[in-house]
Amino acid sequence: MPQRLGIIGHPIGHSISPAFQQAALDAIGFDGVYQPWDVAPDAVGEFIAGLRAPGTLGINVTVPHKEAVIPFLDEVDDWAATAGAVNTIVNRDGRLTGHNTDGIGFLRALRDGAGFEPQDQAVLVLGAGGSARGVVYALARAGAARLTIANRTLERAQRLAQISADSGVPAQAIALSDAPNAAASAALIVNCTSMGMVHGPDETGSPLSAADIPPAALVNDLVYNPLETPLLREAARAGAAVLGGIQMLVYQGAASFEMWTGQPAPAPVMLEAATAAMRRRE
Repeated sequence: MPQRLGIIGHPIGHSISPAFQQAALDAIGFDGVYQPWDVAPDAVGEFIAGLRAPGTLGINVTVPHKEAVIPFLDEVDDWAATAGAVNTIVNRDGRLTGHNTDGIGFLRALRDGAGFEPQDQAVLVLGAGGSARGVVYALARAGAARLTIANRTLERAQRLAQISADSGVPAQAIALSDAPNAAASAALIVNCTSMGMVHGPDETGSPLSAADIPPAALVNDLVYNPLETPLLREAARAGAAVLGGIQMLVYQGAASFEMWTGQPAPAPVMLEAATAAMRRRE
């Protein structure tokens, strides 16, 4: 009987995780089915309890349940504890462990997708939400030289800067409007805001213009819908290297895949399937 895997959210129709996770399972000949479940907020606890049954390896978790699932788990790893959010649950003989693979996926996307090593580099992080929290923790663990965190609400940026400082990497919090000045000295610029996202509040917006972006920088936009965001177009105009959000999405999913199956994830297969799924929606 196939092992059960999947992703929960509310709504869930937007997720392309089933497309690339099932492609990965099929590619290695793993007897598993990955499916989406739309779980209402008041049904999260009951659904998580059902994951303890034999035949379920685990699930991914997306909005709005990344924090809500935590009280129903037996433990969480350091990444999830620091991020305050879980995106992967693993079932081992009825014991449920929560993980956050965003940071792992982010670093692998930088290294494998762009050949960029963040150690000893100056980084500008745009935004201070949930994804930014994972990114900042990952950059601190990777030994970045210094971080600048720009956000509309300065207080939220200051809290993230403290996480970085507690991990041994100095960080500065600034207003998002000051990001163009900070960009000039950054080797890596990471957009963790929703600017430029399809159906988002600022679908055509970019946090930086081409004039703000150093040609020697790598610009990583975590927004993956559309595949080419307004920020990535501005970065290309500036002559900078670019990395789309689809890479991090796939690599965080690859980390989940390896936790569930115990086998190396076929990342190229996953990336191809994810990109094809996005293009069908354009």
